Amino acid sequence: MIRQALAVAALLLAGTAQADGLIDNVSGVALDSRGQVVRFGGILVDREGKVVRLVPKGEKAPKKLDWRSDMKGQIVMPGMIDAHGHVMSLGYRALELDLSNTKSLAEAQGAIQSYARANGNRPWVTGGGWNQEAWGLGRFPTAAELDAAAGDKPVLLERADGHAVWANTAAMKAAGITAKTVAPAGGRIELLPNGQPSGVFVDSAASLFDAARPKPSPRERNAAFLKAQDLLLSNGITATADMGTSVDDWQVFRRMGDIGQLRVRIMSYAMGLEPALTIAGAGPTPWLYGDRLRMGGIKLYADGALGSRGAWLKAPYADAPKQTGLSFINDTTLLNLLSRGTMDGFQFAIHAIGDRANRQVLDAIDELASSYKDDRRWRIEHAQVIDPADLPRLGRNGIVASMQPVHATGDRTMAEARLGPARLTGAYAWATVLRDGGRLAFGSDYPVENPNPFVGWAAAFTREDANGQPPGGWRPEEKVTREQAWKAFTQDAAFAGFAEQRFGSLLPGQKADFIVVDRDPVTATPAELRTTRVIETWVGGYKAWPLKEEPKATGR
Repeated sequence: MIRQALAVAALLLAGTAQADGLIDNVSGVALDSRGQVVRFGGILVDREGKVVRLVPKGEKAPKKLDWRSDMKGQIVMPGMIDAHGHVMSLGYRALELDLSNTKSLAEAQGAIQSYARANGNRPWVTGGGWNQEAWGLGRFPTAAELDAAAGDKPVLLERADGHAVWANTAAMKAAGITAKTVAPAGGRIELLPNGQPSGVFVDSAASLFDAARPKPSPRERNAAFLKAQDLLLSNGITATADMGTSVDDWQVFRRMGDIGQLRVRIMSYAMGLEPALTIAGAGPTPWLYGDRLRMGGIKLYADGALGSRGAWLKAPYADAPKQTGLSFINDTTLLNLLSRGTMDGFQFAIHAIGDRANRQVLDAIDELASSYKDDRRWRIEHAQVIDPADLPRLGRNGIVASMQPVHATGDRTMAEARLGPARLTGAYAWATVLRDGGRLAFGSDYPVENPNPFVGWAAAFTREDANGQPPGGWRPEEKVTREQAWKAFTQDAAFAGFAEQRFGSLLPGQKADFIVVDRDPVTATPAELRTTRVIETWVGGYKAWPLKEEPKATGR
């Protein structure tokens, strides 16, 4: 108890420099460096937007201040961090056709038809969010079903997980796709009984449309970014990892930074080695725009997703005995890419969902760890299905398991069907990762899931969905505590991006990134936590959301 009290006192009282401003009269709640809950009454902020110290409740405010903001007793907490998202995709999804809330194929067809009619000037209908599992369809949808909704206009829609596209006849014709078209490595073309393409293209087979589909203009890219940024900030997210940044994406981020409109912090991971070298050169970029942007890593894919049966499994799918998923990269190529990027100091974040893909990645890290013994923080993105024999390996070599709590509650019935009961032991195993000495970083994988971090936080320590199902939680032995989940959405998410010295908590010397919310997250019930409303979002000591006037997209 004495040691805990000293740790709390150190967090509240550290720092003696004169602050320039005070966030005053708050009901503050945060975590200290050991993950213990701390209460405070104000935040002293210096000229650089950094925390000088947290002010204990009842302490008189300093007399010499350049500014003071009275929060009138509202709840203030550190900004949330999403360890795995897709910034530009979130913006595009919000501005294009979004099928994520449709509950049936017929409802989706109606939405597609309405969107096509309302957007007659668009050469293609694009968007995504469809999920045949949520529709209860029992199969993938077909091109003919898209034709019935949109006619002769090309339509190309991403599956909710981003690992398959659904195309109509016009889109396939524009892309030159026929029954003779061969899927590229790491991809699969779903076929009808007559051998014709069905309209669904899994993983790398989606690239068959790249040359035909229209490219967004700079103005459209800017608009998508600003929309995504607003969505993130309004959900209390002050920093995010962008998993799979393209050269075009990076240019948007830089444009926004150059004109002073980059308000959220982005930890960027390039979409492969070549974009990383094009953007960053021979190593990670410096932090730019006041610690708001850095490319420090490279994203690779070992396999696809469970919902589209692209996750690479050791044994066949329980509901598709002839399929084991898709391997995206062979062992030698994976080792070569990891070694090449690691020599230049890039961090790697490797997508691995199936147990076979996770073993491949763990084997590669084991082989390289002896050569690169410094702090590499190898990241495995998703780490959803792992052979129980491999789970302890996540606690070695400084690996970060970057996982998404909402996947467990959203995927539960699908995962049971895909895997069967015998292979669920190593699925979404958060508590086991921590118990074996591993490190968790939590996110949402937006736009695959809603970016709201409070929904993910509640899912992490209950393993129940929004309806409280299943009661007591799905595989409840893998629950983490409320505090462990909060830490994974803040301090550990920053750690996963080599940013823990800059932001992620309200420790002295870190950026003053915080949010004002309508309830105490520590005492709220899980149902209440899910419905937390963000009132204000502050980044670096400045209010970043809501703004009096939202910035408009420019053609720069």
